[in-house]
Amino acid sequence: MEHPTEVDSITKPTPLIDSFGRLHTSLRISVTDRCNLRCTYCMPEKNPDFFPKDQLLSFEELLRVSRLLVEHCGIQDIRITGGEPLVRKDLPTFVQLLSSIPNLKDLSLTTNGILLKEHAKDLSRAGLKRLNISLDTLSADVFKKITRRDELQRTLEGIEAAIQAGFDSIKLNALAIRGITEQEICRLVEYASKNSLVIRFIEYMPLDSDQNWERQNVLDGDAILGILEKSFGRVKSIDRKDLSQPAEEFLIGTQRIGIIRSVTHPFCNRCNRLRITADGAIRNCLFAKDELNFKQELRNGISDEKLIEMFRSSVAAKAKNHGINHDSFLPPSRPMYAIGG
Repeated sequence: MEHPTEVDSITKPTPLIDSFGRLHTSLRISVTDRCNLRCTYCMPEKNPDFFPKDQLLSFEELLRVSRLLVEHCGIQDIRITGGEPLVRKDLPTFVQLLSSIPNLKDLSLTTNGILLKEHAKDLSRAGLKRLNISLDTLSADVFKKITRRDELQRTLEGIEAAIQAGFDSIKLNALAIRGITEQEICRLVEYASKNSLVIRFIEYMPLDSDQNWERQNVLDGDAILGILEKSFGRVKSIDRKDLSQPAEEFLIGTQRIGIIRSVTHPFCNRCNRLRITADGAIRNCLFAKDELNFKQELRNGISDEKLIEMFRSSVAAKAKNHGINHDSFLPPSRPMYAIGG
């Protein structure tokens, strides 16, 4: 079915600004909730509740929405997420479609790296500029404990393939969990340095499907800095060029390190992100209690103008902060794999 278009009636780009004055220029698109790992901080070990495939937005539908948000709402960068986005068939084709959108300044992807050996070159050729690769440990035993899969070697091979593919930027993301990450930090920094990669440590957030998260299990940013200074000496803080970016940046020698204090020092006041779930819902915050599903309207032929208005409405309703540090906080009803990273 062809959808009615009213883009000509939208006279000029109007930024997405919420009631607190935050400008939204970054879009995260989840292309699937499926994953080839079963990480304890994200998914159940058995029988995850995946969306039926016909409920996932098609690449054509995602392209339409993306183009409208870039051309008429000031979205400047798009990050593809999952689940594990590389389990979605023909993902490089979708990357190529997105990269052709005029005025899109940046296109990136978050992945666990397992399938990068097969797809890194195709993704780079299709126009993907940056990669974030999850790597919590360099120990095969710890990797298996966290992910419930024996895939560390394929992950490392995927990272090597990504390096060879020549992306503009590759960052490693390590979740910081007390009792696990302390012994991993220095090895990960050394690995990143050896391969000329940026490493970032992210405070453990309440996004697991089993809802077993406890604050006492968060290895906070100060503890991470303490471990780094004890092992490597002086850690120098770097001024952030883009204040909307969540990571505080540091230098150990010439090695760049990021710390994302999403729990102990939230960055909600400068958040510029908007999310689309794989099944067609708008989420204005990772921890939002409510979301706005637009899939049915999309498939019923909604006009461009009305579709854009749905996104404006969602952004306008964004809360001041995610509330993790409030006594009234409740984790989102969806686990991370069903929201999108």
